[in-house]
Amino acid sequence: MGWLHKKIIRPLLFRQDSEVAHNKAVNMLARVSRNSLALGAVKSIYGSPELPTEVFGLKFPNPVGLAAGMDKHAAAVPGWSALGFGFCELGGVTWHAQPGNPKPRMFRAIPDEAVINRMGFNNSGAEAVAQKLTEWKNSGRWPSHPVGINLGKSKITPLESAAEDYANSFRALRDLADFFVVNVSSPNTPNLRQLQDKAALDEIFAAIQEQNGSQNSEARIQKPILVKVAPDLTFEALDEILELVAPRNIAGIVATNTTIARPPTTDAKLQKIYAETGGLSGRPLRARSTEVVRHLYKQTQGKLPIIGVGGIFDADDAWEKITAGASLVQVYTGMVYEGPGLARKINAGLRERLEIAGLKQLSDAVGLAH
Repeated sequence: MGWLHKKIIRPLLFRQDSEVAHNKAVNMLARVSRNSLALGAVKSIYGSPELPTEVFGLKFPNPVGLAAGMDKHAAAVPGWSALGFGFCELGGVTWHAQPGNPKPRMFRAIPDEAVINRMGFNNSGAEAVAQKLTEWKNSGRWPSHPVGINLGKSKITPLESAAEDYANSFRALRDLADFFVVNVSSPNTPNLRQLQDKAALDEIFAAIQEQNGSQNSEARIQKPILVKVAPDLTFEALDEILELVAPRNIAGIVATNTTIARPPTTDAKLQKIYAETGGLSGRPLRARSTEVVRHLYKQTQGKLPIIGVGGIFDADDAWEKITAGASLVQVYTGMVYEGPGLARKINAGLRERLEIAGLKQLSDAVGLAH
């Protein structure tokens, strides 16, 4: 199936605008998601082998997840499990619906297997996403794997009101997902990355955790709250964020978001693409995101779960992130280039690597390189 994607399907998709091709792919999976027979057929082709692990109190059938940005509108929630993913992260979702930045806003750097996007949190708003998730819950096709939601700040909301904006979204979606990721690291909303400042981030977490623990019912378990960091932060800045882990009960860190850096190239066509503003993802991000994972693992002595994301295209890339300290990994751009069978391929490869290393479970490999 990988050959079919690379030789036939991908060339056809790559003739189209990146965002158009992306929307077509998600819409196709959305149609599959509404049909139980179709879901079963997709799972029979792309379903992953079991590689269970438990992280921040949640049980994952395998460690390979879908990164935020692929399914912004919760359009195909059941479909990601059928494609072999062990979890999915929907969004980013903002409190206010917004169209995002002007088009075109997504660009492929094909020779480097990278993507640049400046989408700008285009989404239908937290309440509309909540309604969509409720429909999936009632459909009987809700996935068996954990579902996360990536929370962003609405563009119209001033920075000084960011905490309230995030808390509003969390309140609307709290009971419809298993974990939440506070996204203060996208480069595509003006000044958003200023919220990675310790004081600003502390205020956001305080507001969200107040909603998280606002009802003391024993049946209403607190949801794990994570934060997604930029690869462009210094290690000192990352350490300041880690100082909030204990006081604000941060369950984990997603490392990393896209980068504003660009790889050097003498290719004139690539230079033109890299001149576009936005965040870069894909192979050029792999090494830096792994550096960040390694640093966070070392600083927390392996006690804080990390989701590694950035430049994962195969089992070797995933194994690198896991042995550097990631308990889970996520893919996005890798699937653009490798196709829908990527999760299955990575999980099969990870199982082989565990056997070769003589390890019984995935958690034994986390941080092994240290």
